[in-house]
Amino acid sequence: MFRTLADVVLNRFSKQWIGLSLLLLMLVKAWLIPLICLDYEVRKDYIAKTLCVNRNRPMLNCNGKCYLAKRLAQAEKQQQRQAEQDYLSSLIYQVMDTGNRYTFTTPAPVLEDNPAPSFIYRSALWGHLATDSIFHPPLV
Repeated sequence: MFRTLADVVLNRFSKQWIGLSLLLLMLVKAWLIPLICLDYEVRKDYIAKTLCVNRNRPMLNCNGKCYLAKRLAQAEKQQQRQAEQDYLSSLIYQVMDTGNRYTFTTPAPVLEDNPAPSFIYRSALWGHLATDSIFHPPLV
């Protein structure tokens, strides 16, 4: 019922950490390709000596660029795959929209003891002239 100061501080602290960690994940995703290039530049000597495909052929002057190209292609393919999965999942979510359940019910009929209404119907084809009451055959 009553929140202590420690609960409020802990709740605010945890929300800040959750927000910062989500921000960090978004930044890593957005900066993936520049981070790969930065990693290549920082570890250029190690990549050229151990990870390069063309390390046995120094006349090509590859210096690990093949490794960088391979990593960039992997990252691009991963981003494309992730974008396709996000698109498909959003389509499935839109189609399958399980959040709204619609049920249609018909109300039960109410039976009352009211007599059936009577309707008076006169056909338009049945002629009624005002002169019918005056002109009639003679009475004997």
